[in-house]
Amino acid sequence: MILAFDTSCDDTSVAFYKSNKIYSNVVSSQNDIHSKFGGVIPELAARKHAEVIAYLTEEALNKVGANIGSVDYVAVTVGPGLLPSLLVGVSFAKALAYANNLPIIPINHIEGHIFAPFFNRNIKYPFLSLVVSGGHTHLFYVKNFGNYELIGKTLDDAVGEAFDKVARVLGLEYPGGPVIDKLSKNGDPYKFNIPKGLRNDRSFNFSFSGVKTHVKNLVKKLGSLSKTQIVDIAASFQKVSIDVLAEKTIGAAKNLNVKTISVSGGVSANSYLREKFSQVCSQNGIKLIIPSKEMTTDNALMIAFVASLDMNKATQEYFKIEANPSVRLF
Repeated sequence: MILAFDTSCDDTSVAFYKSNKIYSNVVSSQNDIHSKFGGVIPELAARKHAEVIAYLTEEALNKVGANIGSVDYVAVTVGPGLLPSLLVGVSFAKALAYANNLPIIPINHIEGHIFAPFFNRNIKYPFLSLVVSGGHTHLFYVKNFGNYELIGKTLDDAVGEAFDKVARVLGLEYPGGPVIDKLSKNGDPYKFNIPKGLRNDRSFNFSFSGVKTHVKNLVKKLGSLSKTQIVDIAASFQKVSIDVLAEKTIGAAKNLNVKTISVSGGVSANSYLREKFSQVCSQNGIKLIIPSKEMTTDNALMIAFVASLDMNKATQEYFKIEANPSVRLF
């Protein structure tokens, strides 16, 4: 029975995990705090984590009728992420584990996203994992648990970051991903010719900085935008950004002869992404695994799930567990 914590960015999450049938996952969002700034303020995020983490721990346990005496292991995200945020979760988890003489399992946040789609599903190796969020755009060849090869990544902005920046240029609220997704349903994705970053590059890397800059220049050229233009630009931007993710991922799957693709991270909640990947995977005889909406954003349940797959990392040398915002998985 695992009690897990994730405070890698601006969501505070605590989960209790016993099996695929007995679990809880509570998340406290900070969107209302950071929206006025158009992005996450690390110090404010850390303060909010510290305010709510104890209460969320009680809630996660109470939801399944458990208490701290029911817990066998504590798991916690140690990185990557924002250092002030990570420090809150790691410090709290270490103190709780130490006080109750429980082993603690340090977990890489990206590894959590890689395996989130397989919660309540069987894992069959090898597979390709595309992790897309506000901070990550990584394409991994997963040969087995713990054996990962990074075969593609963004060379500049993460795709989720590009969504946020384009939303800001269009005068939309933060976070930009869900807003652009919603608007795009009523827009014409072919109205504006927005170029795909690194489309003709033979690598499996990505680039979204140029796409973002093109939209910025387009808005400047058009001047005062009508509601219709805003919606059409949002739809056009979304299409080229998601299409290049799909094209590169399918290309990598063919190159490696991989028959399973998983997509995870906050951007995997995007409705057009789900539609596009479902279509291209079906056309190419590839199985697509995408997590439930609950498991797309940062959450502690995916951390608990990975911990259950990697119990050999459990330790009671508490002071060797440290937050590391730049910890590597590969």
